[in-house]
Amino acid sequence: MARDKKRDFRSNKPIYAHIVGWGMRVPRSVLTNKDLAAIIDTSDIWIQSRTGIRERRIADEDETTARLGLFAAKQALAITDILPQEIDLIIVATSTPENIFPSTASLIQHWLGANNAGAFDLSAACSGFVYGVDMAAQAIRSGSIQTALVIGAETMSRVLDWQDRATCILFGDGAGAVVLQARETPGGLLSSVLRSDGAGYDLLGLPTYCGMDVRSTDGLREPKLHKMYMAGGEVFKFATRVIGESIKQATKEAGITLKDIKLIIPHQANERIIQAAARSLNLSDDLFMSNLAHYGNTSAASIPIALYEAVEQRRINAGDYIIFVGFGGGLTWAATVIQWTVSQPGDQVVNRRQERKRRAGYALVNVRVMMRKWQKRIARLFSILSRRNE
Repeated sequence: MARDKKRDFRSNKPIYAHIVGWGMRVPRSVLTNKDLAAIIDTSDIWIQSRTGIRERRIADEDETTARLGLFAAKQALAITDILPQEIDLIIVATSTPENIFPSTASLIQHWLGANNAGAFDLSAACSGFVYGVDMAAQAIRSGSIQTALVIGAETMSRVLDWQDRATCILFGDGAGAVVLQARETPGGLLSSVLRSDGAGYDLLGLPTYCGMDVRSTDGLREPKLHKMYMAGGEVFKFATRVIGESIKQATKEAGITLKDIKLIIPHQANERIIQAAARSLNLSDDLFMSNLAHYGNTSAASIPIALYEAVEQRRINAGDYIIFVGFGGGLTWAATVIQWTVSQPGDQVVNRRQERKRRAGYALVNVRVMMRKWQKRIARLFSILSRRNE
């Protein structure tokens, strides 16, 4: 049925990719700066003065990257009239996937019951969510798909070296998601700037068995396998430069000026970086959304989490021009201009019938998942018993 709808939607008229749903999920456990001071040589004052962070969320064993992303996706769908079966594409931006493969996106696709969707993970570090939004919007505007789900999800706490004060104080876990849909109404994503400079590969990374040798990098001790490392000073200089440049370019390509922007939602890395970007653009700090104090740096999840809270705080209204801007390992950076076209959550009329269908679908998927687990356990038991009887 979703495929027939998509074919009918195609016409000679321009197609626009609009954000129509948004959601977030953060772990239950809170790790404060005072808690960290009991683990490493640091203090609440030291961390706040250098980063703006007061606390962050840390995932428990059952709060995996995919599970956090799933809950954020369900929340994003809950404010739309869209059923999981109508989703054409799922993109998960993450640096901490469940597995190298299968993709985290495929797991979420299965758990949602989005049986008609393609799914893949996107690796662009902290820029990943902006990259994902652009990829989805391009597919929508080309007419190849009608509905996409883009998720930024991370469990950074599992790849941190908790003895490295330069990194472990910065990061937290969480997930955010948006639903994009094709419409003939002008607005939505207007322009994007995606960039990379691989020469900075050794400034911020997560080594694996197949990774490049970064031991000779000046100022860095030998990185630990599967633990993140960062040359903080160099990354700071890079970030403060590219934020301003990419925002200027994205607004120019969208045909607007900085004066037209109502809110900038940057990657939540460091309060000093956000303040430096505001100064370089000669803009007020108030124009930049920041929730860094409560969640720390959640990598690819930081922008969609901040977007969700900005909407909840009524900092975005229909007709507003907003900007997402991210930067991170790669080195990568990205900015996109969006004209917001949907009502506030409290002003929207929720389609109760569609919501009941979604909930019934989720329940059915859960039953199928449990049945498959029991089938595997029973098959394994029979295999063990048959070997004993041989």
